Amino acid sequence: MSDFRSDTVTRPTAAMKQAMIDAPLGDDVFGDDPSVNRLQQSAAEMLGFEAALFAPSGTQTNLIALMTHCQRGEEAIVGQQWHTYRWEAGGMAVLGSVQPQPLEHQSDGSLALADIEAAIKPDDPHFAKTRLVVMENTTGGKVLPAAYMQSVSALAKARGLRCHIDGARLFNAAVALAQQDGGDPVACARDICAGYDSVSVCLSKGLGAPVGSLLLGSKDFIQQARRMRKMLGGGMRQAGVLAAAGLHALQHHVHRLAEDHANAAALSAGLAKTVASHPKLEGKAVAHAAQTNIVFFDVDAGIADAFLQHLAARGIKVTSSAQRAQDRAIRRIRWVTHLDVDAADVARAIEAVAAF
Repeated sequence: MSDFRSDTVTRPTAAMKQAMIDAPLGDDVFGDDPSVNRLQQSAAEMLGFEAALFAPSGTQTNLIALMTHCQRGEEAIVGQQWHTYRWEAGGMAVLGSVQPQPLEHQSDGSLALADIEAAIKPDDPHFAKTRLVVMENTTGGKVLPAAYMQSVSALAKARGLRCHIDGARLFNAAVALAQQDGGDPVACARDICAGYDSVSVCLSKGLGAPVGSLLLGSKDFIQQARRMRKMLGGGMRQAGVLAAAGLHALQHHVHRLAEDHANAAALSAGLAKTVASHPKLEGKAVAHAAQTNIVFFDVDAGIADAFLQHLAARGIKVTSSAQRAQDRAIRRIRWVTHLDVDAADVARAIEAVAAF
């Protein structure tokens, strides 16, 4: 079986399991789990923040951030496709009473600075008070450059707003930028975060930990965030067994994300070549180039069900969503490469598509 559904399906490596077994433990709600404390301190130092907080999921760290930055009835500017807006069950509104102000994306995945500025509400009791600008990097597998990210944070600061990054795949963005510039991925990650008040980083996607995300910010912010975590049921006791996996991931799995990017590029190229070599597929299938570890493959709605059944019968798992492109119905199929997908899996996938 080749599981391309998400990088969340990764399983701990043998070395990571050993680190979990060996982890010294305490009660993290009391603040005395040494493994959690070490993870939080290490992550904060790595990304240039004063403090960090370990929580069960990225959905929770994002919600903690939103509820810490914003009071009831205040507003957060987000992207239409941001995870915080579209894929987290409306938590900011339902649980935080925070109003989202969604903006359309540009073709590169960014939000136009002019659109962000235009969305900031005047100080008028008719409007929710704009408090926060939320970014996401990567977004749909696309990388937002550090210079752009800093432009957004500068705009937010100039308008008296706070800014947060949903960096679930922050290190994928950093690795891609480092490959472009010949830099160090950790330094690139720090550059992306520069000027932001908080960032959420997922440990259980490409980094390969089984559970957990981190929220980073100032000491005062994290102190308030800890209260929100407790309120949301995220306080864990002997959490060091999970934190040890996250620390191992930060220490050993950041640079290896380049392998996932290479596999995604090979998959995208193979899909495109397969489509080009079959004239009957003209206009019925399009492979999009991969910037990081996510590949999108658009298939005409008329053949999508048969195609997905064909893949499933060959043990290839993917996810898909119904969309429209150029006024026609398509299924956008998402392939995600990760720690448990190798070059052989990519080759099998391309062969299966060619067979269809």
